[in-house]
Amino acid sequence: MDTRYLQTFREVAKWHSFTRAAEVLGYAQSSVTTQIQNLEQEFGVTLFERWGRKIRLTHAGEVLLEYSGQLLGLLDEAKAQLSEEAQLAGTLTIGTVESLAAFYLPPYLQQFRREQPQIRVLLNPGICYELRQGVKEGTYDFAVVLDWLQSHPDLESVNLGEEELVVIASPEHPLTSRKRVEASDFNGEQWIFPEAGCSYRSMIESVLRDSGASLEPSLEFGSLEAIKQCVAYGLGIALVPMIAVAEEVKKGTISVLPFAHPDIRVYRQLVYHKKKWMPRAMRHFFNLLTEGMPAREI
Repeated sequence: MDTRYLQTFREVAKWHSFTRAAEVLGYAQSSVTTQIQNLEQEFGVTLFERWGRKIRLTHAGEVLLEYSGQLLGLLDEAKAQLSEEAQLAGTLTIGTVESLAAFYLPPYLQQFRREQPQIRVLLNPGICYELRQGVKEGTYDFAVVLDWLQSHPDLESVNLGEEELVVIASPEHPLTSRKRVEASDFNGEQWIFPEAGCSYRSMIESVLRDSGASLEPSLEFGSLEAIKQCVAYGLGIALVPMIAVAEEVKKGTISVLPFAHPDIRVYRQLVYHKKKWMPRAMRHFFNLLTEGMPAREI
């Protein structure tokens, strides 16, 4: 049964008039008549009877009016719950890369938790390709990735700003004394890479190959912390986001080499499915990210 029939029935009962109900609802009078007839056929009863120039409810109509009030009231309550409280509870599943999870997102998560305490947030780490695939398949509500700018037919990507990448080494490394380091200067250097599939690993490997620098047998870790520790102990050099090593650089346990290359640039990006329904909590988190809340000041 179409619940609109009950709404129409209630208006006719209220005004004791098909014509007046049609005016209030914005229907043609014939539509109101048809809907009431459909209700009468559904229940097998007569709902209205003529009383002079007016109409009035039959006994069956009075019974249905009571139940229709209860049914429509429950529907209104359900709509209110879904539009308000239901959107202020539940879980947001976010895919992101380790460096952003550890050094970029925490202030935003803190602010979000203050403002939306009923929402549970799950952070799942991964590499950018897998994160985008997870958003496409519905594994994540959205993802915050660190990658080059790109488009996808099923996904929306919002650029949240460029993230600085730096090559780090132990303070005793010979290249730290240089005023400028070129890609060719890395010939013969031992690299410590993040796992395969990491966007900026692919970038530095491509730049090294183009410059003719040989890629020595390298170490590979899935943990950013392990990479930093190995660099600090002089086991090699690495390309990492600056935000991930800011404290170590400040303390002097790691040095940043004076190297830059136009092909090594990544951006923080908010990625979500174009057809994704966005509850209020998700939109609120998006607003925190896109409005550029001063992360370091929280």
